[in-house]
Amino acid sequence: MSAQDPEQLEPVSSNEENPVSEEEILTSGSSNAPEEIQDSRAWYVVHCYSGYENKVRHNLEQRVETMGMKDKIFDVVIPTQEEIEVREGKRRTVERHIFPGYVLVNMILTEESWFVVRNTPGVTGFVGMGNDPTPLRQEEVNQIIKRMEAEAPTVKVTYKVGERVRIVDGPFNDFRGIVAEIDMERTKVRVRVSFFGRETPVELDFLQVEKA
Repeated sequence: MSAQDPEQLEPVSSNEENPVSEEEILTSGSSNAPEEIQDSRAWYVVHCYSGYENKVRHNLEQRVETMGMKDKIFDVVIPTQEEIEVREGKRRTVERHIFPGYVLVNMILTEESWFVVRNTPGVTGFVGMGNDPTPLRQEEVNQIIKRMEAEAPTVKVTYKVGERVRIVDGPFNDFRGIVAEIDMERTKVRVRVSFFGRETPVELDFLQVEKA
């Protein structure tokens, strides 16, 4: 069964008689591990309460330690990406969750490891089809890692076309205007600014503008 994007999949419902958990998805494991163990490892997507991703990772790592599951559950990853935003005229870098409400777990899926992950506080289920957790394909894992390792932070755009914004940098600093166009590829925004009684379109970088 092929894996799907985490945002398109539904968490697998739990079985009341045999509860299950969800875990690791992003690391490849130790190169010293036996080949048959390496081959059975996979990344799985675990659904949790949004905003509790860090707590779920901490809880799961503790359970792995105390329940002696290091040979089955190897890594717990929260996919994040650095993002630059402008607030009150100041730039700041924040860490944004790429998939809010999801945690990746690299593990060997067994009844026991499923149970440990599924019953971690904050976890609501594995992502998959029916009652079977669906592992990520290697290309999907590679794409997630590539996004996480991107050298340049992305720019958070808090405004949209038609909204009023304030220019916070450059020759039009502190002017107000209306967003006419947003070019995501070039990270440019065109703003209609009124001065000298005329409305003039001005092209600016995303970071030169903030929502008014």
